[in-house]
Amino acid sequence: MVLCLATALVHVLLVFLHVAPPNSVSRQYSRQVDAWVLPLFEQNWRLFAPDPESVNRRFSVRTKHTGPAGTVQVSDWFELTAIDKSAVKHNAFPSHTVQNMLRRAWSAYLETHGGDDRPRSERALMMQQYLTNIAADRVAAQRGGTFESVQLRVITLPVPPAAAGGPDQAAAAPKRADTRYLPWWKVVSHGN
Repeated sequence: MVLCLATALVHVLLVFLHVAPPNSVSRQYSRQVDAWVLPLFEQNWRLFAPDPESVNRRFSVRTKHTGPAGTVQVSDWFELTAIDKSAVKHNAFPSHTVQNMLRRAWSAYLETHGGDDRPRSERALMMQQYLTNIAADRVAAQRGGTFESVQLRVITLPVPPAAAGGPDQAAAAPKRADTRYLPWWKVVSHGN
């Protein structure tokens, strides 16, 4: 009981330091606060000022396994987005985790890596590992099998703008889809 109460108090204190305006205590302990809060307990104001998506993203993953004879086997692409959509469709109370985990992990990855897929901080490495774990866990749960590496493919499809002047006004030409292939990442063995 005492341990649960102490953990809850520490959690509330660390989250408070994360969302509070910068001060000497939050600056001094920023590494510890970030290590606790990010990525699972991140706080933001999007509930009150949402930033609607202007693109649709489709996430796919494939796996790589090296056989005993040294032969490399690469799987077909496996649609992660389809799993999320099927978990939400026809569900009266869909989980926010199912709806947002992959999207939020990708947003955090972009913030920390940019366009060249090179981590530049401990947080960037953590977000890369988080994205890797999501992909590996979902593949292992759906397909099973053994693999040592995963590669993600992200297809970004722009959401076409609504016609400004009504149905008789011609819409702007749709933008092209962008496909991004991430590097192969080693997977920490977790029973796959």
